[in-house]
Amino acid sequence: MQTGTLITLALYFVLMIGIGLFAWKRSTDTSEGYLLAGRNLSPGVAALSAGASDMSGWLLLGLPGALYAAGLVEAWIGIGLFCGAVANWIIVAPRLRAQTEALGNALTIPEFLANRFPEKAVALRVISALVIVAFFTVYTAAGLVGGGKLFETAFADLLPANGLGGGMSDYMLGIWITAGVVLAYTMVGGFLAVSLTDFVQGCIMVVALVLMPLVVMFGPGGASGDSILAVAAGQPGFLSLTEGLTALGFVSAVTWGLGYFGQPHIIVRFMAVRSVEDVPAARNIGLAWMAVSLVGALGVGLAGRAYAERNGLVVDDPETIFIVLADLLFHPLITGFLFAALLAAIMSTISSQLLVSSSSLTEDFYRLFLRKRASEREAVNVGRICVALVALAAIAIAQDPDSEVLGLVANAWAGFGAAFGPLIVLALTWDRMTGAGAVAGLVTGAAVVAVWIALGWNANFIGGQGLYEIVPGFVASWIAIVLVSKATVPPPVSYAAKKT
Repeated sequence: MQTGTLITLALYFVLMIGIGLFAWKRSTDTSEGYLLAGRNLSPGVAALSAGASDMSGWLLLGLPGALYAAGLVEAWIGIGLFCGAVANWIIVAPRLRAQTEALGNALTIPEFLANRFPEKAVALRVISALVIVAFFTVYTAAGLVGGGKLFETAFADLLPANGLGGGMSDYMLGIWITAGVVLAYTMVGGFLAVSLTDFVQGCIMVVALVLMPLVVMFGPGGASGDSILAVAAGQPGFLSLTEGLTALGFVSAVTWGLGYFGQPHIIVRFMAVRSVEDVPAARNIGLAWMAVSLVGALGVGLAGRAYAERNGLVVDDPETIFIVLADLLFHPLITGFLFAALLAAIMSTISSQLLVSSSSLTEDFYRLFLRKRASEREAVNVGRICVALVALAAIAIAQDPDSEVLGLVANAWAGFGAAFGPLIVLALTWDRMTGAGAVAGLVTGAAVVAVWIALGWNANFIGGQGLYEIVPGFVASWIAIVLVSKATVPPPVSYAAKKT
């Protein structure tokens, strides 16, 4: 690790903490300010914040690693995600922004569900908060694994066996540094800090994902696109979208997009955008950013495999190809920027997840059961404590260096998508839905995903026989909501009468 790289990373960390301090002065006096930045995000900040918090370390680690190992067929995951994001911006974003404010100015997804279905308010808040905290702890652990892999790969032998750190491994050092910086700006600056850092991090990520594949292909040792064609010649089907693709694999890949409807850390951005009228502008910015980023990630995986084979480069863990190439091909200052891009992808998601988990613990447990009349200042401080507690639990899960980023993300993504996806879509669009139906869908979706994973039926995506757990979970949740809602009586005051 050269001095220039360390300087760039240090500047990045200072910038993130500086944004946290700026946000601390602007919007942390009330719960609405700390948890939603006063519902005053501009379209650009809301869009890149949603995108950056969505993509996480899998964009620079998991997805390029999958392409590196298996070829273009893994691109179906990205295609499914993009289609899901389009539907999310069109169906959920404008409705959620309007209805969360109209129905009691809800600050969290559980609170919105409680206001939408008052006859099951307590049950919905408690169950949804439990699901959020449980799955986000795993999801946050996935991000910390990415930070650990960065330090383990790029900072090799930085710590002597019995020297600085008391023998702490580079992997664990990376986890603690990543968590420490995220905690610093999230606890201090709240949602505004998270959103502003997401905006900056999103800009860094997209520049890195455009720069990396171009340098790999056209720089020294790249041989332009010919090296990719050479790999395809030696591995038939490497550039095929159908090679080795089974029906189950195709369904498992493209249905990642279903998860968007139920991701609290993404859809909470819709709640915070400045107005419903700003949603179309935010949608266009967000989808353009996502398209460029996904194409760049695919390019890193394909060009990275070609470069490695052409130059005899050994990559033990495909998910580290971005790190290996950044360290090998660029000036130390640029390498530091690329590492900062990876940390940006990781940290933007972790901070969002920690804040959403904290908001659920604060608003849906502490203020609901323990201190109903807690002051705004007390609620904000409790939220900061909850951020730290969830982070510590995630660190405990992330201690295994053999964890796969994509696998951990897949499990958490499916859990949220199945538990909240049908629930959010139908709550926003179907007047006949009842509180009992909402509870049934929430419990059914989460339970089916958990059982599917426990039984090992979610084996592999593209080439295996397993089916991605979001599919049965999403379908079962949707059916449960519809059947139970039709079998129960809606509340006396119809939801249609409440809508504005």
